[in-house]
Amino acid sequence: MSLGNLSLLVTLAALWGASFLFIRVSASAFTPIPLMGVRVVLATAFLAIVYFLLSKQPVRRQDIKHIAIVGIVNQAIPFCLFAFAELTLTAGETSILNSTTPMWTGIIAFFWFGTTLGYSKSIGIALGFLGVTLLMWEKVSFSLSFSDVVMAAIAVLTATLLYGVSANYIKAKLADTPPLTIAFGSMLSASLFLAPFSVWLWPVTPISLPEWLSAALLGIASTGVAHIIYFHLIKTVGPFSTVTVTFLIPVFGMFFGWLILSEEITLFQALACMVIIFGTMLATGFVNLNSMFLKKSR
Repeated sequence: MSLGNLSLLVTLAALWGASFLFIRVSASAFTPIPLMGVRVVLATAFLAIVYFLLSKQPVRRQDIKHIAIVGIVNQAIPFCLFAFAELTLTAGETSILNSTTPMWTGIIAFFWFGTTLGYSKSIGIALGFLGVTLLMWEKVSFSLSFSDVVMAAIAVLTATLLYGVSANYIKAKLADTPPLTIAFGSMLSASLFLAPFSVWLWPVTPISLPEWLSAALLGIASTGVAHIIYFHLIKTVGPFSTVTVTFLIPVFGMFFGWLILSEEITLFQALACMVIIFGTMLATGFVNLNSMFLKKSR
């Protein structure tokens, strides 16, 4: 990966890490679906300006259906699931769970493209899910019914599963489509999908200026700008390398949550985060156990 793309990856991690903070601040006021409706509409408006100023290629008719699917699978549904989860989980915890995305991407690539996981990647997937379990262990209520924490964790894991599906779907169906076209078109699709639900569920209580500001930053910076970078990286370095951005997101998510919201970072959370990150590094091939053992044996 070039230095330029690595810089973009870090920028993307910071933008998406901040998104967990913005959601945490504004989700309870807007409620999840209206907040995500505002998010994608603002992102669509921003991307429309960029698209019509910079895009030189018309949208191909055969791409419209695939771009629309990406908007629903990669934006509309996962965004709402994350907002629901952050009614319970902290920004830091949610960002850590988000780091399971590369594992889902690897599993789906195995079944879709026949990509071999191997010993090292399989161990990584197992470690990643172990880390998720450790993260939730302190908070889970051991009753027969699902607790709010369990439901929130399931929501995040479902969202990351959808991210894995969409990353592979883009590789399979939109490999020749310009990144800006995918970003604008998919966000427009997400807006059309969420708009009627957002209007129907719009909160009756007033929304404060800080909550509106968080929603605006979420839509323009953490969604509009971020998705231009995201789809560019998928095109240039591939889905596997791109989703490794989730290695860095927990660092930014936990830092912003601690800095702005005074969220506590416990030793247990830090250890769980390390297990998840190491597991995802193994699952995506950034670290290979076989190579490590071979070096030690020499």
